[in-house]
Amino acid sequence: MANADKIKRAVIKVGTSTLTYEGGRLNIRRIEKLVKTIADIRNSGIEVVLVSSGAIGVGMGKAGIAKRPDCTREKQALAAIGQCELMNFYSTIFENYSHTVAQILLTRDVTDKEQMRTNAKNTFEMLFSLNAIPIVNENDTISTEQIEFGDNDTLSAIVAELVGADLLVLLSDIDGLYDKDPHKFDDARIIDEVAEITDDIHALAGGTGTSRGTGGMVTKIAAAETATNAGVDMIITNGADPDILYDIFDGKKVGTLFRKKI
Repeated sequence: MANADKIKRAVIKVGTSTLTYEGGRLNIRRIEKLVKTIADIRNSGIEVVLVSSGAIGVGMGKAGIAKRPDCTREKQALAAIGQCELMNFYSTIFENYSHTVAQILLTRDVTDKEQMRTNAKNTFEMLFSLNAIPIVNENDTISTEQIEFGDNDTLSAIVAELVGADLLVLLSDIDGLYDKDPHKFDDARIIDEVAEITDDIHALAGGTGTSRGTGGMVTKIAAAETATNAGVDMIITNGADPDILYDIFDGKKVGTLFRKKI
């Protein structure tokens, strides 16, 4: 279990498959519950950064496109459409719980270049001081292969390192890391805790994400390496019911916990 008493700042990442229905439209009930839970966690005194996928997926839904495009220009256009709706929705619901949100769109060069990285870090710190909840996404509208993170699992781990988070939570459509493929083996079991990411752990990851997202277990293991190397605990768990966040911050055993390196 996570050391809940020592969590002062957390990054919560939510994937496209958690935020949207199969057709790409927003899962309103789930997002409303997610926002309510995060608002309550923030009320408890824990600073929260939300890394939210979904811009391209929501854009696909609005444009009536069923399959995620391969064309960069089309993805960028869909991101521009979807990001507006996504942030408007977040802002409206968080406002119902008396919380202000701030949008931060990042590309890889921002976190790789020292001065830009410092500027980004200072922005986060100022937003925390203003009691705002930063909502982060990759800047898919301008991202190209040279400056993209590639997936928001990676982005969330880098953000967790950037803000000095105590915990990173990846809310996905899976319950955690299994000891074998649960689609093939009925006796597959979730690994409760990973103390070290070995070749055997890497070997357990496989497959890509859904048609609306980019993530899979491979990217989550990579994110775990980044986070734990930076001194951040990380949990992978199912985001179908956002109330699971309460269990995490109450210190209960949930999903798979990757222990930070000491």
